[in-house]
Amino acid sequence: MSLQQNIMSALKSAMKAKDQTVLTALRAVKSAILLAQTESGAKEELTEEQELKILQKQVKQRRDSAAIYLEQGREDLATPELAEADVIAQFLPEALSDEEIEKVVVMTIDNIGAEGMKDMGRVMGIVSKELAGQADGKTISNIVRQKLS
Repeated sequence: MSLQQNIMSALKSAMKAKDQTVLTALRAVKSAILLAQTESGAKEELTEEQELKILQKQVKQRRDSAAIYLEQGREDLATPELAEADVIAQFLPEALSDEEIEKVVVMTIDNIGAEGMKDMGRVMGIVSKELAGQADGKTISNIVRQKLS
């Protein structure tokens, strides 16, 4: 079953259960996926990588919003954002630990012979593609920067 079908199935279950938090989160994801499909022109299916990027973006948006709300002392607004982020994160593959990401980064640096910060873009491109959906771009960037400097 594709990711889009899984989301639709979960959306139907949430409707039956009348779970507003899950409904809101999944409707936003469905909307983002439909928007991405229509941006490409035809009603073609998105690749799994594109779907994962959309999900990651949705989770990141909610976590960033929650962080801002918490900075401003608005826990009442942060709580639903975090709950929605958790709902969406269920559809992402298991996140890798920093040690596992570091192994991939070191292996990539060795494979392409990267020798400093000038090669950061190449390393980031390869590692980001390889770990799509399994690691946050910011975490990858920090580890790559640490290894190349």
